[in-house]
Amino acid sequence: MIPAAFDYVRPADIGEALRILKEREGEAKVLSGGYSLLPLLKLRLAQPALLVDIQALGGLDGISRTDDDMRIGARATHRRILEDDGLAAVLPIMRDAAGGIGDPQIRNWGTIGGSVAHADPAADWPAVLQALHASIVLRSAGGERVVPARGFFIDTFQTGIEATEILTEIRIPLPAPRSGGSYQKLERRAGDFSTVGAAVQMTLGGDGRIAQLGIGLTAVGDAPFAATHAEDALRGAKPGDEMFREAAAAASRQSRPADDSHGPAEYKRAMVTEMTFRALRAAFGRALA
Repeated sequence: MIPAAFDYVRPADIGEALRILKEREGEAKVLSGGYSLLPLLKLRLAQPALLVDIQALGGLDGISRTDDDMRIGARATHRRILEDDGLAAVLPIMRDAAGGIGDPQIRNWGTIGGSVAHADPAADWPAVLQALHASIVLRSAGGERVVPARGFFIDTFQTGIEATEILTEIRIPLPAPRSGGSYQKLERRAGDFSTVGAAVQMTLGGDGRIAQLGIGLTAVGDAPFAATHAEDALRGAKPGDEMFREAAAAASRQSRPADDSHGPAEYKRAMVTEMTFRALRAAFGRALA
């Protein structure tokens, strides 16, 4: 399969990239690692007039910690996230997700920003970022804006990014003490897109009850989403398998899977219950550690 014809530029810095996006507004598509976009080009499901390759842009691939959050550059590869011990020590859920993405070649080249901006409804990172109450930094020639991950993913392959913006960074609030997270993924083969993916980040209060909670689901709706019904059922509750089962069932009821080659909708709803339950148990265990 051959893509439709397009122009190609590789700007030397972000200022040049933003200028090009403004000049060619509505015609251009940003290319990062390419593992999400290139298949769509080959199938002609995407036919931009111009590809703006940002691989040469410096300063977009770092991982750092501030007093308030972890910051991950949009061009940080899945492998870099997987191998960053400092990030894993604070947010082990990030290593969970990165380790299950594709094969080594994909992890070496694919980027978190590319995955998030592409917004495949079965991608792993969007669910994780919603569980973590992360924020997404978008930059244009007019300045920078910060958008909560919850609300960023609008529909299948649709996000809140404007045509003249580049996703530059992910910001994740530092978890409080007694916090833990887990990402649990059902897949047909290792490295596949999720059949069902459930992300959980949990913080326990001094009384042992659940003080803060985030649950993100992927592959069971038109876009990844936060399982707010399950969160409401657990917030302030005493953790345990019975409560986890009830919350997982609430997450399943909120999901909207479709019949496809991965299985019928009824099966996927059952797997939402199971994957969410597993993620809740694992997150609770890490919060106690």
